[in-house]
Amino acid sequence: MAARNENSILIFARAPVPGDVKTRLIPLLGAHGAASLHRRLTEHALAVAHESGIGPVELWCTPSIDDAFFQRSHERFKAELHLQCEGDLGMRMLDAFENALGRSRHVLLIGSDCPSMTGADLWTAVRALRDGRDAVFCPAQDGGYTLIGLRHAMPALFDAITWGTGSVMEETRQRLRILGWRWHELPTQWDVDLPEDYARLVSEGWMENAAPGRQA
Repeated sequence: MAARNENSILIFARAPVPGDVKTRLIPLLGAHGAASLHRRLTEHALAVAHESGIGPVELWCTPSIDDAFFQRSHERFKAELHLQCEGDLGMRMLDAFENALGRSRHVLLIGSDCPSMTGADLWTAVRALRDGRDAVFCPAQDGGYTLIGLRHAMPALFDAITWGTGSVMEETRQRLRILGWRWHELPTQWDVDLPEDYARLVSEGWMENAAPGRQA
């Protein structure tokens, strides 16, 4: 039986198909522009995770791992590809954690659209788990979270949460209190979903400073 890794990082990502991603930015950027931004943000998340040296990086893909972007990401970032299961976000995250915790003691899961996430943030999250916290989160300004880390998969953290709303993080805190879990929260960060998020991305110079995304 293979030894478990100490840590691993999972990234959830959708294939950058024009019209299927960053749909709320299509009126501003067009379908291809929104897909290009999604690709660049995903590559940035992969680079941060890979360069952190925390542990193996897994890219959890939808709707198929056969997309050329995912295949290139596997080669470029040494990311192991997995297919997200069917169901809502909570079901998909629980499935990924149950799978990954069979291979690693501490598992972080991040999205693909938080440009402010750094390797130092990932290390802070891992240290919280190593120090005995049951969970770690990075809250998002929109009321969700951009990172979750666990030592044990717990269905109660994911079942019947009102995903996609501004109450996700607070609902999760309520579940954590009921469970009696000890958790750590990183400083709140932001993700890119709306035109005002894109404006912030541009104003902070990210579009110039980020490495150009590879074209599909």
